[in-house]
Amino acid sequence: MEVPSEIVAGKLLQNYGDTAELAARAGGDVLRDWRGRFAVSAKGPRDLVTEADVASQKTIREILLSRFPNHGFIGEEGDQDLNVSPLRWMVDPLDGTSNYVHGFPAYCVSVALAYRDEILAGAIYDPVADECFTAIRGGGARLENTILCTTNPSHLSDALVAVSFPPHVDSESLAVADFLSIIPHVHSVRRTGSTAINLAYLAAGRLDGFWVRSIACWDVAAGLLIASEAGASIVPCRHLRDTIDVPPPTHVSLDRPAFVAGANQKIANGLHDLLVG
Repeated sequence: MEVPSEIVAGKLLQNYGDTAELAARAGGDVLRDWRGRFAVSAKGPRDLVTEADVASQKTIREILLSRFPNHGFIGEEGDQDLNVSPLRWMVDPLDGTSNYVHGFPAYCVSVALAYRDEILAGAIYDPVADECFTAIRGGGARLENTILCTTNPSHLSDALVAVSFPPHVDSESLAVADFLSIIPHVHSVRRTGSTAINLAYLAAGRLDGFWVRSIACWDVAAGLLIASEAGASIVPCRHLRDTIDVPPPTHVSLDRPAFVAGANQKIANGLHDLLVG
């Protein structure tokens, strides 16, 4: 879809990117603060994490809509306001909830802006590592002041890849069948528990590939842009069992898409062929 020139003209696109980063960092600060309360609260960790999730999203939403009050908003914790604007923010205030509950240091905040289904700006903030991955459409991807570029492995057998599983899997799950079809053909597989971190790490060259069977738009919107701007190839799994198509790499829909992402086209195609073959 063609994005109107006035949407991305001048400094406006950079303003979107700066706002995404500001909001993501603020949400991460909230998560850090709430995580520090776990040891001293009479509440259980799952009650606290729900409150942390909601508090993070509230902070993010206030920042975004104070700057752009006419934009729509879609958040994991409800509070959706699609408005009449084709510009909408897609927010996951805590990606990696189980990790957060257990104190496993792999969780983040993901904030993205899309014009209809075209992603314009995104930020992923890891409050544990204090790392913020950002991108704007056509402007490349960055980790702080470092320009990001994916790796360039020659063979799938050399690739370190990651997968995102749905919350509840068992031995009969299709996600497990996918996993078993991949592991003999790659160097190793990781499961971080955070889709956004997987895509950020792909952009940063820490991973060579990634696949997911079904995922929400707020989980992947920022990561798809950041990975694509760093040079990653995104391939929809159109024939993957029990899935919905995903459009081109800088698009995101409200459906739950299946896709593979590779540091280069060869890795992406190799993962795709193993999954749909």
